[in-house]
Amino acid sequence: MKYLFSIIIFLHAAIHLMGFAKGFKLAQIQSLSSEISVTSAIFWFVAFALFVISAIGFLFERNFWLVFAVFAVVISSVLIISTWSDAKFGIIPNLIILVVVVISFSSLSMKKMITRETHGILSGIDSSESKIITDTDVNELPTPVYKWIQNTGMIGKPVIQSAYVKQKALMKMKPEQKDWKPAKAEQFTVMDVPAFIWTVNMNIAPFIKIKGRDKFVNGKGEMLVKMNSLINVVNEKGEHMDKGTLQRYLGELVWYPSLALSPYISWETIDEFSAKATMNYNGTSGNGTFYFDEKGDFIKFITLRFKGNEAEAKRYPWILTVDDYAVFEGIKVPSKMKATWKLEEGDWTWLDLEITDIKYNIKTIIN
Repeated sequence: MKYLFSIIIFLHAAIHLMGFAKGFKLAQIQSLSSEISVTSAIFWFVAFALFVISAIGFLFERNFWLVFAVFAVVISSVLIISTWSDAKFGIIPNLIILVVVVISFSSLSMKKMITRETHGILSGIDSSESKIITDTDVNELPTPVYKWIQNTGMIGKPVIQSAYVKQKALMKMKPEQKDWKPAKAEQFTVMDVPAFIWTVNMNIAPFIKIKGRDKFVNGKGEMLVKMNSLINVVNEKGEHMDKGTLQRYLGELVWYPSLALSPYISWETIDEFSAKATMNYNGTSGNGTFYFDEKGDFIKFITLRFKGNEAEAKRYPWILTVDDYAVFEGIKVPSKMKATWKLEEGDWTWLDLEITDIKYNIKTIIN
C-alpha cells in the first residue's frame, strides 16, 4: 500500500506540470482550456515540487512529508478551483492525500504518546548494578516455584529490572470470530516500580489498521485501541481495568523469573506442582495460580479476571498455556503461549502468541 500511495502522489504531481507548461507556453495542453498566467504557472510548479518531496518523504517514512503534503494539497486545490471546468477531477487525489495525512498525523501523535509513556516507566529504573540471583535468594519460595526458577537458568544472573519483549501473534477480537488476524506487538516492562507498556499493530481489512496500547502504571490500568490511529474503538480505564492489567502483569512474570521475588508478590504453596501468587501494588491487588510440570517447567497460569470494564462485569477464568519454550540471554522462558477465556458459552482462545526476542535490563527504548 505504501508504494501504491507513493505512485498516486507522483502521478498527481506530474499532472501539475501541465499547468506549468501551458503558463510558460512550453507546450500546447488541449485539456486545459483556461488561460494560465505566468504567476499561476509558477504555483503549478511549486505544487508539483511539494508533491514530489512529500512522496519521497512518505516512501522513506520521513515525518516531514506531512507538512509538504498539506501545503501541496492547499496550493493544488486553489489552482484546481481556479480552473474548475478543466481540472475538477484533480480534487479527488487531493482528498485521498488529505485523508492519509490526517491518519498519518494521528498515528504519529499516538506513537509520540506511547514513546513518552515508555520513557516515563524506564526513567524509574535503578541505575546501579543489578544484584546477582543466588540459590539462597529463592530457596524460601514454594517448592514448585523454586524448582522452576532453577530450571530457567536464572540462578547466577543479574536481577531483571526491565525487559523489552518483541512478539508476533494471531488474534480474535470476538468469541464468534472465525479467522485469526495476524499482529505484531512489543512490550516494555519494569520490575522495581511495576509497570508495562504494550503496543500492538494489526491489519483487519484493506485500508483498516488497528493500533492498540495497554499500560499498567502506578497500579492503574488503561486500554486504548484506535482504528487507523484515528477513531477510538476501545478507551477504558477504571477499577476493573486496574485489577485486570495487574493480573496480566503477574502472569507474565514467567518471562522475567526474578520478578517472583518482588516485595509486592506473596506466594502460597498449593501442592508440589502449583502455587498461588498474590500481588498488591499501590491500592490494586490480584492473584493467580501458576502450574508446573515434573521437570520444573511452567505450563499454565489461571486467574479470575473481569471480562469488560462496566460496573456489572463478571469475572471468568483467564488462562495462559504454553506451547513451546526458548532461551533468551541464557534464560529459559515460554516462547509460544495461548490466552483463553473460559466463558459460559464456551472457551474463547483469543490470542496465539510467539515471543521472537527478549532483551533484559534495558535502559532506553529499543526501536
